[in-house]
Amino acid sequence: MSTVRRRARPEAAHARHAEALDSVLADVVSLTGASVGLLFLLPPGERMLRLAAASGASRRIAAPWERVPLQEPVPVADAMRTRRLVWLGSQEELARRYPRLGIILPYDFMLAAAPIADDETVWGGIVLLWPVWHPPQLSAAERETIEACCRRGAGVLRGAAGEGLPLLTGDEPRLLSSPVPRESDPAQAAAALGFAQRLPVGCCALDLDGRITFINSAAAELVGAGAAALLGRRPWEVLLWLRDPVFEDRYREAVVARLPTSFTARRPPGTRLSFQLYPDHGGISVLITPASAPARPSSAEPAGPECEPPPAQPPPRAEPLGATALYSLTHLASALAEAAGVRDVGELVADQIVPAFGPSAMALLAAEDGRLRVITHRGWPGDLVDRFDAAPLTSGSLTAQVLTSGAPRFLGGVADVEPARAEVSHLDAMAAWAFLPLIASGRPIGTLVLGYDRPQPFAPAERALLTSLAGLLAQSLARARHYDAKHSLAHALQNSLLPRALPRVPGLATATRYLPAGDGLDIGGDFYDLIRCDPDSAVAAVGDVQGHNPTAAALMGQVRTAVHAQATGGASPGDVLARTNRLLTDLESGLFTSCLIAHLEPGVRRARFANAGHPPPLLRHPDGRTEVVDVPPGLLLGIDPDAGYTTVPVTLPPGAVLALYTDGLVEAPGVDLDEATGALVRELARAGGQEDLEDVADALVRHARRSAPRHDDIALILLRTEPDG
Repeated sequence: MSTVRRRARPEAAHARHAEALDSVLADVVSLTGASVGLLFLLPPGERMLRLAAASGASRRIAAPWERVPLQEPVPVADAMRTRRLVWLGSQEELARRYPRLGIILPYDFMLAAAPIADDETVWGGIVLLWPVWHPPQLSAAERETIEACCRRGAGVLRGAAGEGLPLLTGDEPRLLSSPVPRESDPAQAAAALGFAQRLPVGCCALDLDGRITFINSAAAELVGAGAAALLGRRPWEVLLWLRDPVFEDRYREAVVARLPTSFTARRPPGTRLSFQLYPDHGGISVLITPASAPARPSSAEPAGPECEPPPAQPPPRAEPLGATALYSLTHLASALAEAAGVRDVGELVADQIVPAFGPSAMALLAAEDGRLRVITHRGWPGDLVDRFDAAPLTSGSLTAQVLTSGAPRFLGGVADVEPARAEVSHLDAMAAWAFLPLIASGRPIGTLVLGYDRPQPFAPAERALLTSLAGLLAQSLARARHYDAKHSLAHALQNSLLPRALPRVPGLATATRYLPAGDGLDIGGDFYDLIRCDPDSAVAAVGDVQGHNPTAAALMGQVRTAVHAQATGGASPGDVLARTNRLLTDLESGLFTSCLIAHLEPGVRRARFANAGHPPPLLRHPDGRTEVVDVPPGLLLGIDPDAGYTTVPVTLPPGAVLALYTDGLVEAPGVDLDEATGALVRELARAGGQEDLEDVADALVRHARRSAPRHDDIALILLRTEPDG
């Protein structure tokens, strides 16, 4: 009995917290009048947002957003990174600020995204959509409601974390039902049903998932199918002549934008029907009437067979690709365009393909050194995936066969599977498979394996979709491998130019950080160094060569070597810069360099500084008081061979922390430099008292990343003098 109770408690706690979160989403949707609400959560230690709950939208529409990388340029991720509400008051603003989102959702709506956060943690975010008849700005009351609900959600999540409960309790988002209308009088309901049945025009109702929940006799007669065959089904899945992207796109537009919309379709042999869609929070009412214009196929009209009577056994017709498939493919294409390395592509594909394209499992393999290596997978146990991994391209396995032949294999049912049973015997848990070769510019890149838990017909339209998906993925994977190769080369070069380890200096603790900006080759001209001059002193240097390319990196190596040579020769900081400047001027590289030199004598509590156009050092005193050290900035190195640099003495008290850094730590587009430096001073004052200097370095880097997007390298060296006693 006690065992049963212990097992039940976590489930009850999960249910309680999930219900509380659902209540937060339902309340913010109801109180603000939003048409759609999405609640995202960020599990601890992860960089991937997960869709936990949705209101006013089906999973078919929300599927591409079930997993969102935190760095992805979408409103909810931006709201979480900046801890600010994001408001998009028009489709034009959406397309301008988030062009990828504008392509995927080309409908009229307004959007707000807000972080679910408290003083310490960002737990997730909420996204709300409104129809275009909402005012162009959020009202003060709406903002307060959104912020209050987000604070409430943060409280729920902090409570769950305090109980040791995971933030997410399932793999799929919870779909909140629409508010239940007040109970109607049975007589009135019967009268309404009779009224609808007597209408000479056709009408039906769709739920938010596109399924027919009611259809009157006139509508069933107009579309040429019985009500029993239509109820609970999506029209474009039952009626072949509606299998056109137009219908499904209009349904999606009605759900997302909450605007009436319409289209005309031609029912064989030649009857044109007008469909008018009227959406609200509970579903879509559809009015179906004969169209008055003569039947004539057009680009905006699904084209059925010609007007002559169809043959007794019409030849099979290729099914057009549905709007949901095109929507998911477009979403994946735009997302892959921004993925950088192979790992990014793999995670993105794994997170998108399974929910959006229907398989129960997938594995992505890349061809490396004559073998297929698993990059990522979903839905299959690890020991099974191990059978895929490292298979030679000459092994004869299906994963290798499709790649070497360039022809996909679709095993959709018993007739397809039995001949290949030996080859897929290790995949018995699945009922159907698709093995897709990934080939870019004629070169084999890898294989995509999809598994389905039910037999799949793999109709021509689905095969075309999956083939397009494979081609898209192959190009992205090839580009990602090229990026990774350049990235690896750049880092190897960068690491060879930076010191492998700093020398030990008595009375001095050190910590360093180097973070590339992330653009291009990820290689720049920032550097740091600590040079032991004699048993009791050392020179710390930090500098920044103009540019982000191998030329800048090569010059950085020359500058660091010149500084090292001059410092070990006993020159003062000002003389070190002057002599290095003359060397750079003679090289005529066309690049300029900033540099800060600090000669440290911890035993006598003294430092001397010289500056060549570099951000000033920061000094935190033992009592927490932190200041910007006033060192006159001379000319950048490499401009004037006769430039001079002043050496400034500064007292270095015991227990003090000195920070030397490059401008990437403080500079950001649209941010005032003095304000950014002041914020860094306050962060050093707050974090500088920690015992471990590595923790202080981490805190300063986190502050820089949190305060604004960074587009430059960051080099940082921290030095702490030993406290007295």
